[in-house]
Amino acid sequence: MTTPLHMREPAVLVLEDGRTFSGRSYGSRGETVGEAVFCTAMTGYQETLTDPSYHRQVVVMTAPHIGNTGWNDEDDESSRIWVSGYVVRDPALRPSNWRSQRSLEDELVAQGVVGICDIDTRALTRHLRERGAMRVGIFSGDDARMPSAQLLERVTAAPEMAGASLAQEVSTDEAYVVRAVGEKRFTVAAIDLGIKAMTPQRMSERGIEVHVLPATSTFSDITAIDGLDGVFFSNGPGDPSTADHEVGVLREVLGAGIPFFGICFGNQLLGRALGFGTFKLKYGHRGINQPVMDRTTGKVEVTAHNHGFAVDAPIDKETATEFGEARVSHICLNDDVVEGLELHDANSGVLRAFSVQYHPEAAAGPHDAAYLFDRFVDLLNSNQKVNA
Repeated sequence: MTTPLHMREPAVLVLEDGRTFSGRSYGSRGETVGEAVFCTAMTGYQETLTDPSYHRQVVVMTAPHIGNTGWNDEDDESSRIWVSGYVVRDPALRPSNWRSQRSLEDELVAQGVVGICDIDTRALTRHLRERGAMRVGIFSGDDARMPSAQLLERVTAAPEMAGASLAQEVSTDEAYVVRAVGEKRFTVAAIDLGIKAMTPQRMSERGIEVHVLPATSTFSDITAIDGLDGVFFSNGPGDPSTADHEVGVLREVLGAGIPFFGICFGNQLLGRALGFGTFKLKYGHRGINQPVMDRTTGKVEVTAHNHGFAVDAPIDKETATEFGEARVSHICLNDDVVEGLELHDANSGVLRAFSVQYHPEAAAGPHDAAYLFDRFVDLLNSNQKVNA
């Protein structure tokens, strides 16, 4: 059972602008720093915590009651928890789910994740919406008793997310293969920039054999894969403006006419490869309830997001690039942020590459965007027929 609030040690959360929130320790005791961001998901906290895209971020959960479904060994999206810290208002006293194997707090302690509870997460979220995502520290135990000015110095000494190159810190060290389920139809190279386990699984369910490669892989590493049909770039953390190596590889992929699909960080890198800029959002999109319109069909999807950067591309016109005609395919209905790109052949109009800013694998989240994996299959199939 989780420790009752009145029996927990004092803890304090310190934002880089000097605002502080007093609460109680949650998870591991000690000190942690990172970028404060908020997530609006009411479920799926295990998938959130193990999403490598949250590397070096302190996640504030807007839902007030967290931990009621416990923790299991099946729903991890990677090999570990990646968040730097965890902020909740009211931790569940005990998990209540038939799949639970231990409590959320047990797992936070086991993996050394420092957190805080019993604070006004609504006030903290409103502050971040007004002032923007910023650096933050969580301090508990002896650290919480230090002078506020000294704690603030530790927070402001931490690196900012803008300019951070993090994909190689979360990527796999060695290549591995996720076999196709049933009959193998295609072979795809997936560059791991912080990939979630469900993503290659969704492709394998559609007959794709996925070769997951490190972020440091070269174009030669990709084309060395026997029978290569397409390339995929995954989600991941950090500032896309720092990913010059990955963008260079992607430009070679596009130049060779290899079908491409990217999500999240991969969408930002496709934008850069096509000549667009990227920028940091004020507080980002994080949660599983973001409305997005697919402009090719007019369909509105409820989607899972985790991004603090976006592509700066015109949404009202096509853009001529050296690889073909680029257009914005998806937009967020909350703020018109670019949520997807398409690249078409300048002469035939045939789709050559596409990407989305959100997470169609839906782990956790709604399944509205699962069709995008089918769209990738269609792209691979049409390209295979052309080259037959």
